Amino acid sequence: MTFNWTNLAASAALTLGLAAGAQAQTLRVAHVDPDEWTASKKGAAAHIFKNIVEGETDLTVELFPAGALGNETELVGQVQEGLTQVAIVSGAMSKACPAAGVLDIPYTFSSATIAWDVLDGDFGDALAQHCLEQTGLRTLAYGETGFRNFTNGTREIRTPADMQGLKFRVQPIPLYVEMVKGLGGEPTPIAWTELPNALSTGVVDGQENPVGVIYNNGLHKLQKYMTLDGHVYAADFIVISDEFFATLSPAEQAVVAKAARVAGNMGRSIQQWGTAEGVNKVQEEGMQVYAPTAEEIAMFAEKAQPAVVEYLRGELGEDAVWIDRLQQAVAAAN
Repeated sequence: MTFNWTNLAASAALTLGLAAGAQAQTLRVAHVDPDEWTASKKGAAAHIFKNIVEGETDLTVELFPAGALGNETELVGQVQEGLTQVAIVSGAMSKACPAAGVLDIPYTFSSATIAWDVLDGDFGDALAQHCLEQTGLRTLAYGETGFRNFTNGTREIRTPADMQGLKFRVQPIPLYVEMVKGLGGEPTPIAWTELPNALSTGVVDGQENPVGVIYNNGLHKLQKYMTLDGHVYAADFIVISDEFFATLSPAEQAVVAKAARVAGNMGRSIQQWGTAEGVNKVQEEGMQVYAPTAEEIAMFAEKAQPAVVEYLRGELGEDAVWIDRLQQAVAAAN
């Protein structure tokens, strides 16, 4: 029997080519939170995303937690450049898609459930589409970083009048500077890494962060009072490179989208649990916690919102329409 080695070689090459084409793709998923899923909202979201995608497709998911690939701004850029496929980010999204910054208007959401209704509804879909067109990043789902609250070491804060004369560390973001100014406090932009020393030495009197961040970083040991005013609700964006998403089969796209929605809800659940646990723990360790009444929250909103909205309208230009769209969506949800 005579073998046709040329045809055999060609057949082998074709088989190898098909195998290479069918080789499962890998999704790199990055975020800046710890990897411990029971305490980290982004960590929990990333793990559930990986488990679902790998369990229902031939795709491989590699996790890069704790800023292993860079800060949030860098992660957004990496996904846009195709170096990383998926990122879970919060504040950095508004740098790439300015319209996302409207979510930071203080005292917009009266509860987490209202925020979920808005983000998981028509407004969230429309914002995701807008940001996709602006950035090439597809928002698969929204997670949660949580409500931010004020702490200080001087006195209990029940109304904006109690903030007069107090210096608060804020992120170096103009929106937060305008918010604290409107409330009567003195905003002091300080890097996160310098915050403990600034509180210890009296450079600032207080700061603002979600409860879990305050407790897990020991800031409650440097402050005596916490006010659960929930001035800003911070959402997580689970984003994927739209260019990469288009390379997936329809079945893979469906699983990835589903996994992201479950991941976002997992992050929300961990965040809610961490907040409740954190409030109990800081109180057990001596911190005084005050929850303002609805009337008192209205006083905070009346002072803080105008300056921030005015600032955002000037910054956003034509995108300022998203301020009105958000307010309409929140009114409908309420």
